[in-house]
This record gives sequence, C-alpha cells and structure tokens, in this order.
Amino acid sequence: MSTLTIGTPAPPFEALDQNGTIHRLSDYKGKKVVLYFYPKDDTPGCTKEACNLRDHYAALQSAGYVVLGVSADSVHSHKKFSQKYGLPFPLLSDPEKKILQAYGAWGKKRMYGKEYEGPLRITYIIDTEGKIERVIDKVQTEAHAQQILGSSAR
Repeated sequence: MSTLTIGTPAPPFEALDQNGTIHRLSDYKGKKVVLYFYPKDDTPGCTKEACNLRDHYAALQSAGYVVLGVSADSVHSHKKFSQKYGLPFPLLSDPEKKILQAYGAWGKKRMYGKEYEGPLRITYIIDTEGKIERVIDKVQTEAHAQQILGSSAR
C-alpha cells in the first residue's frame, strides 16, 4: 500500500497502548498528532528515534503535538520498551497490522539483496481536523523531533 497524501483524511484507528489504555484517532480531534510508525521495540534505530522524541517531548507538547508511536509489537513488549527508556508517550500495539496497512506503513523492504514484506519507518502529522498535514518518509532516527518541529528544536 502507498503512503497517504497531504490533505486526505487520516484513517480511523483503535489500539491498546503499553498500559492497556485504548486510543482512537477520534480521541484527538482538535489536536495535532504525530503518528510515528517504527519497526520493532528495543532495536538500535527504533530506540534512537524513541529517545530523540522523549528528549524533545516538552518542545513537541509546547508546539501542540500529541505523540503516538505504533508498531506490530505486543502491549507487553511496548511496556518493557517504554519503561526501559522512560518514554512519556503512548506506544500503540498493532499485532494484526491493521493500522500499519491503513497508513501504508507495511510494505516491501530489501535487506541483503532480498525483498520481503515488513514494517516501514514513516511519520504522519495529522492536523486538528484529522487530515494528513505532513508525511515524513525519510525519518532521521537521531533527529526526528527536529524534523517534526523544524530547526527550532535543539
């Protein structure tokens, strides 16, 4: 599936976070949402990305953003990952890959010359009306908050 385009409605979703709390896109109407998709809890790139967002979480909140991470990992895996790194934002569990597929975050990848299906690292900024405002498909894991905020994040 291809990525969503700017101006289109963000697909609705419902998922449990690391604490067993249900999150729905509709819960965030009127708020700007950073919906970031990542491949796997506690792997090097995903840890760098999550910790960068953690380290700049106050700046993201000040800019009016709600941050939600999504991967196919279990609630239990998310809980361990979140606790290990002190992540202050929800990590949504999508083991059936419904959200990943709806957002085009599941697709063809290549590793060591082999092609396979897997999770893609992509971030959507959803505006207060629930529409796609920005798509970041070339995520810089160690500077992701800066990509979201622009040059104002340090």
